[in-house]
Amino acid sequence: MPASRPAPLPASFKRIGWSNLLAQFSEQIALAAAPLAAVLLLAAGPAETGWLQTAQTLPFLLLSIPAGLAVDRASRRGLMVGSEALRALSLMAIMLLIGAGLLDLVSLAILGFLGAIGTVVYSVAAPALVPTLVPRAQLGAANRWLELARSAAYAGGPALGGALVGWTGAPAAYALATALSILAVLLLAGLPKERAEERPRRDLLHDLKEGAQFIGGHELLLPILITAVFFNTAWFVLQAIYVAYAVHDLGLTPTDVGLTLGIYGAGMIAGAWVAPVLARRFSFGTMIVIGPLTGFTASLVMVLTLWFPTVLLAGLSFFLFGAGPILWSITTMTLRQAVTPNAMLGRVSALIMTATFGARPIGAAIGAVVAAHYGAPACLAVAAAGFLIQLLVISASSVPRLRELPEPA
Repeated sequence: MPASRPAPLPASFKRIGWSNLLAQFSEQIALAAAPLAAVLLLAAGPAETGWLQTAQTLPFLLLSIPAGLAVDRASRRGLMVGSEALRALSLMAIMLLIGAGLLDLVSLAILGFLGAIGTVVYSVAAPALVPTLVPRAQLGAANRWLELARSAAYAGGPALGGALVGWTGAPAAYALATALSILAVLLLAGLPKERAEERPRRDLLHDLKEGAQFIGGHELLLPILITAVFFNTAWFVLQAIYVAYAVHDLGLTPTDVGLTLGIYGAGMIAGAWVAPVLARRFSFGTMIVIGPLTGFTASLVMVLTLWFPTVLLAGLSFFLFGAGPILWSITTMTLRQAVTPNAMLGRVSALIMTATFGARPIGAAIGAVVAAHYGAPACLAVAAAGFLIQLLVISASSVPRLRELPEPA
């Protein structure tokens, strides 16, 4: 008998998927435009772009836990609409300041911080909303759909943002990012309203303690959390200085910089597309470990640009950074959704995001300090050391021994 076709994902989830695609495209265009604007318009160096990255990622450290507590208490749909609207307003403000010739590094950092607040709330609310719309058996397919959308944005967004800055200037890049963000808001606003549920009044500290105990006592989630912390720290040591390093040391144009960042997204697309094939050949645990292994390999390729300063090696490094870790994103999110009770999924996601995404401003600050004292090349070595540690942590855990998606505890 012919194999039955998989059931289609719910229409409400598809609306989230399309809004996610537009929001991710908007974010990636803006993230590519910000350091380029800082370098080209405001004469920023590696240290300055490092501090800019710190400001743009600091909300992940400061606000993920409050966002998670809000997600477990308020309308997840409403939080997503409001957060994306906030990000659209911050992008519009940057566009207007550039057009008026009033932009400086401080205002760029402050508005980037405000926009990242929207990203934090959206990122915490979405994984908690998806399991309420999608059957458990389809969570893997749903997460793959979301990661494909994110991958497409990572592929096209930076390349488009870099090209627009290089060809027409930063205002055009921010205008497009603003328009895409507004469209994402409209799609989210069309989601059906959630059923009102009576939730008992809970103590906030008790909720946080409960979520932290769940993660800390879980033999799978804890090593995944530690691995992600080191990965994100090392990744943002590199991200903090890459644009300035590429322009000043590798001699790349804004278009070339956007191209290499776009190759990262192309790697994500490739990894997401081959994920089902790999899942049939490898165990669930092996699929998770592929990400840290490929990340470490990519960091070594980037180190080689110190001796061979070519766009080809930089592009290969970013392709590997996208292709392997996307498998990590799909599998670990599916694992977290499968083993965590839905009632605490918001705070568990928030605690994990605080620790992992919160490592991003720390990594960016490390990159800024190291670049200021020892130069951008030293940052590449520090990043490679961090990627080695994350690979050792996950390899020593029980995660590689997983044969398939585990059942809830």
